[in-house]
Amino acid sequence: MTRDEFLHRFQLHHKRRHERPVLKRLRPAAVLIPLWEREGELQVVLTQRSNHLRHHAGQISFPGGRQELDDADLYATALREAHEEIALKPSDVECVGVLQDYPVISNFLIRPYVGFITPTQPLRADPREVEEIFTVPLAHLMQQQQHFAYRLRRFIYDQVYFIPYQHRNIWGATAGILRELADHVYPERHTLYRSLNEG
Repeated sequence: MTRDEFLHRFQLHHKRRHERPVLKRLRPAAVLIPLWEREGELQVVLTQRSNHLRHHAGQISFPGGRQELDDADLYATALREAHEEIALKPSDVECVGVLQDYPVISNFLIRPYVGFITPTQPLRADPREVEEIFTVPLAHLMQQQQHFAYRLRRFIYDQVYFIPYQHRNIWGATAGILRELADHVYPERHTLYRSLNEG
């Protein structure tokens, strides 16, 4: 999927609103969904969190984190965290949209920003937080029929998504946010997934 193809589909559809209960006392946080066009194909930049972290150790995630007092807004949070975690300069990001806030079980309300990136310096992992930086083709992540869903009642969601890619397994909030991006870009395929625990 190219930059122009993504932009056309992303801007074509109205944002899907997911009905969620109003939750109180969730702390604001933000992530950046970095889209990097390389050799004519958009890639999503993801990180694997360090194994020694207290929360979500070893999991695959977007650059991002909790809002700090000095952040002007949540977009500033996403840019600051991306700079800290993967050395992506804020000036190398072009924001193209935002998805619906995503509550997570660790008591954060995450705002996902979608942005094209054109790094002017090599991406570099902060070893205190990030074990590895890698990319996945956006086209792969947008194929809802290749998403796996495990149905259960967890927090406010009735199913947890898993998106395998090569030897990795993207799951949890990262997979959930990617699923909502896929449903926005390809709303005609929003009912497609592969169940892990239904007949």
